[in-house]
Amino acid sequence: MTERDASDQRWAAADTTISLGEGLIGSVEHEIPAAVGLTPEENAAVAALPRTSALLIMQRGPSSGARFLLDADRTVAGRSPDADIFLDDVTVSRKHVEFVRELDDFVVRDIGSLNGTYVNRSRIEQAVLRTGDEVQIGKFRMTFHPSPARSAAGRPQPTDENA
Repeated sequence: MTERDASDQRWAAADTTISLGEGLIGSVEHEIPAAVGLTPEENAAVAALPRTSALLIMQRGPSSGARFLLDADRTVAGRSPDADIFLDDVTVSRKHVEFVRELDDFVVRDIGSLNGTYVNRSRIEQAVLRTGDEVQIGKFRMTFHPSPARSAAGRPQPTDENA
């Protein structure tokens, strides 16, 4: 076999196309997806949220599994017993962070903490939160879960003109 013949065989093999199961997938009904990594009970709690609310679920820290409802325009988290979300650890400042509702979004803002606030492991001064974002305050790690009704409310409704 010559060098050219070997080269031609490699190109012929690279051009081979195989189709498997073509046409076997039917239509799928779409429901509100369950949040990844949550228990059925936590998924039910998220699904039941009013449109303007969200839930923080503690993933790591002394209060693992705890849930915190964000239903006010402003919620403060910190080591102070007066904080809306009390995080009892020396790695947390007394008034560490605030969660603020802005229209249909929630924004997290560091309010002068010593150790910083992190979203998805990046230090932030403020950030708009998205479904599943991880917020780290000291040694506490929480995931953010807005109401599924929030995204459904933002979809345009069909009218006679575009139905």
